[in-house]
Amino acid sequence: MDKIKLEIVGLSYSQTQSGAYALVLSEVNGSRRLPIIIGGFEAQAIAIELEKMVPTRPLTHDLFKNFATTFDINVKEVVIDNLVEGIFYSKLICEMDGKITKIDARTSDAIAIGVRFQCPVYTFESILSSAGILLDESTEEDENLFAEMSEEEDENKDSIESRSVEELEAQLTDALANEEYERASKLRDEINKRGA
Repeated sequence: MDKIKLEIVGLSYSQTQSGAYALVLSEVNGSRRLPIIIGGFEAQAIAIELEKMVPTRPLTHDLFKNFATTFDINVKEVVIDNLVEGIFYSKLICEMDGKITKIDARTSDAIAIGVRFQCPVYTFESILSSAGILLDESTEEDENLFAEMSEEEDENKDSIESRSVEELEAQLTDALANEEYERASKLRDEINKRGA
């Protein structure tokens, strides 16, 4: 099974879940994005490394890297290898003395460690096809539909469960256009739950 390379394209604060963030990964040679809801600590650990900030004391992920480096263990790649009921599962692919070992890890921790080793992140087509969100250019007609949907949402606070799949797909496109990745993730999950 071929792996698909991903890159980090965004990290945004969740407006509906206190302390949660949306980590957005994008396929390198494609237009799909993979939003993953993560905790505040892991988001901070990823952001600090991406911004090349140096904390006064090592964070847990820095400690892991220091420990691994001291014992000549290299993290070669992060693989998001499973998705069960909206939860992503990952592996750290490590090398020591020419031996490759896979270590189970939460996706947020795996990526926080991966950015410290500057290693690539991969997933599989099955995960991207079920949880990925396709970005495409919208037409003016679509934009009018999105505006109508936004007005309707303001007037009527129905839950997403009461919407049709077509409405959910329109809202999903709107959420992506406005970089509301957490909302997009919830809409995607509801569409997938219905088998669309």
